[in-house]
Amino acid sequence: MKIPRIVLAGVTSGVGKTSITTAIIHGLREKGYSVQPFKVGPDFIDPSYLSSVSGKVARNLDVWMMGKNRVLKNFVKNSHQDISIIEGVMGYYDGFDGKSSFASTYDVANITKSNVILVLDASKAARSIAATALGFDNFEKNSRICGVILNKIGSKKHETLCRDALKKVGLPILGVIPRINDIKLESRHLGLIPVREKQSLDGKIKSIAKSLSGFIEIEKIIKLAKSGPDLPKVPYTKDKKTQTRIAIAMDESFNFYYQDNLDSLRRLGAEIVFFSPVSDEKIPPCDGIYIGGGFPEVKGDLLQRNDIMKKLVKKYAQDGMPIYAECGGLMYLTKSISYKSGKFKMVGLFDAVTIMEKKLKLNYTSAKLGSNFPFSLQSKTIKGHEFHYSELDLLSKDSKFAYDLSIGIGIKDKKDGLTIYNALASYMHVHFDGSPIAANFVKSCISYSRK
Repeated sequence: MKIPRIVLAGVTSGVGKTSITTAIIHGLREKGYSVQPFKVGPDFIDPSYLSSVSGKVARNLDVWMMGKNRVLKNFVKNSHQDISIIEGVMGYYDGFDGKSSFASTYDVANITKSNVILVLDASKAARSIAATALGFDNFEKNSRICGVILNKIGSKKHETLCRDALKKVGLPILGVIPRINDIKLESRHLGLIPVREKQSLDGKIKSIAKSLSGFIEIEKIIKLAKSGPDLPKVPYTKDKKTQTRIAIAMDESFNFYYQDNLDSLRRLGAEIVFFSPVSDEKIPPCDGIYIGGGFPEVKGDLLQRNDIMKKLVKKYAQDGMPIYAECGGLMYLTKSISYKSGKFKMVGLFDAVTIMEKKLKLNYTSAKLGSNFPFSLQSKTIKGHEFHYSELDLLSKDSKFAYDLSIGIGIKDKKDGLTIYNALASYMHVHFDGSPIAANFVKSCISYSRK
């Protein structure tokens, strides 16, 4: 199957991958190409920027959570546009544990057999930038690196020094982007601010993409994208007949969802409806609730004011409705969230309070299911990731956990997944393609609908 595609990789984090990827997407669209964006790793925020500029929902490719076969199938299945562009994560070879390139951008480039463009931050180097490029090109056998983009060039002389040095490496220069001080995206404790949370960011990222695209050799990138080998076809999977309805919290406070997770629920027979814990006073008729991650602490005052919604969520849980929540959703279901100088009252489903800390908990996770798991799941290992600054103070010694973690921190003592009634809330984010949660959650919702 012919799929024009390219990977944008960085030497490290913070070299400008996201801005440059959006610039390439803009340049491709200006030439009449439709673009399907992908993001390596478990990130929820960067994909929102890629989606904004491309007009297509960005997909994640994470080898740890999905496995290599599912990464390839997911990529092929969703590459319906003229060109697919994959933004990397961290440094090109940075993977799962630092001991190998497993789950790195390099790993995904090999799985998808894609040509790679390496982004180099040249702000503090000149001739030495060539040594960096040469090192990356030679570090692993068949690096797949086919060109470089120089970012943050200070002057024409600086550009000439870098160009002359790179002639010895033999990698073509596909873009030279000057240092522009006023091009900076807003960020906070978990990274960039999601586009959905602040609509003004939509216009800003599009403006940045447009301004940077003129410094990039789009035609050369198109040729590289089209020169990749064919990939195997993926058999079509028909969705099951709709048998249940799941309400998903989606607003400026909760918006960390993998599009593949929503698609999985639909494929398994669930109709998806959305509601806002911030502004709605009712939840659409449903048989289950899914509350994803986000920034409930930032919108804590608005969530606190919506007493009607908090009482509804708690009542549905007490009635036995299946509820699945991750990270921000977990925080929302505790008694309160303490953030900066405020303390905001939340749903109170779990006898715990959420406290924001200064230390980031960022890990891939692996968990075995304990005996307290809802949704009728059988014992199995589930892989995911955790990414949060908050901690839970458990007020009861009787808290029940669904997960025993072999990798990761979790809520307490390497345990995660608070459970009560037919609800599960964890710090662990899960990609449904690599776990049994979606199928069993949908089955549980179907059973609830028949009561």
